[in-house]
Amino acid sequence: MNDRPKLTPRQQQILDLVQSAIARTGAPPTRAEIATELGFRSANAAEEHLQALARKGVIELVGGTSRGIRLKSDTLKALNDTRGRQYTLPLPGFAQLTLPLVGRVAAGSPILAQEHIDETYLFEASLFGRRPDYLLKVRGMSMRDAGILDGDLLAVQKAREARNGQIVVARLGDDVTVKRLRRTSRAIELIPENPEFKTITLALDDPGFELEGIAVGLIRNTMLM
Repeated sequence: MNDRPKLTPRQQQILDLVQSAIARTGAPPTRAEIATELGFRSANAAEEHLQALARKGVIELVGGTSRGIRLKSDTLKALNDTRGRQYTLPLPGFAQLTLPLVGRVAAGSPILAQEHIDETYLFEASLFGRRPDYLLKVRGMSMRDAGILDGDLLAVQKAREARNGQIVVARLGDDVTVKRLRRTSRAIELIPENPEFKTITLALDDPGFELEGIAVGLIRNTMLM
């Protein structure tokens, strides 16, 4: 049974426009861009149609931002399920944010090596305070008390340096781990956020340690299911 609300042809056109913008760029269009694209006389006409789509439960409108249009979870899932689809609507000026999801990392190979990429996801750039380079699937509960749970997708910005207290992705020999970083005059400490796990202490010149990146956001995996 199809429970999708019935849309007018114009509402469907606007929804397609919003989906195509997010698919191509990771960000929805502004009201003015919708008006220009569809030939409305003003952005107010676009706003009226968006309000109607929100009432029908297809999108969510977020105040305080010109691109405050969010697809509901079932619509977002359908969009991510069709990532390979090609859109042709001209929507210039958007910043693309397409993030690869890194699965298990083989020993000694770059974290963004093609064989590590499970799939890619599309996101609004406004979701993150700093632009991430990839998503890493979290394994285990060592960072539970920081709100990072098994199966979550950690948004990571590539980096070779980090400040004390930042949550980082670090390579330890054959493993990649997520921990809070602390450097002292004598050692490198990778601190869990769960008392059931022990702090990892390394020498400052440990050859097996390499910083891969800094956590800049978190996506709960259920959002994409």
